[in-house]
Amino acid sequence: MTSLINQYSFIAAALIFIAITGLILLTKSPKWNDYLAFGAVVIGFVAAWFVLHPVQTPLMRDAQAVRAMIGAGKPVVLEFQSPY
Repeated sequence: MTSLINQYSFIAAALIFIAITGLILLTKSPKWNDYLAFGAVVIGFVAAWFVLHPVQTPLMRDAQAVRAMIGAGKPVVLEFQSPY
């Protein structure tokens, strides 16, 4: 359970924040600007997820190509990251 929360903590926090924002903005006869603000919050979290989530790099599966780049006279930046 802890690993599930750790891996998807952004999604969980975003859903909780969206739910709280929806409760605050969309109760007591909301107006169009309340819907607009709620939509902006949702779109902001979706955009943040697409911009910030980790993705595979093109050379991730080709260790021989990476080894050939190291020491070939050009600087090589190695980035190690977990998928979450």
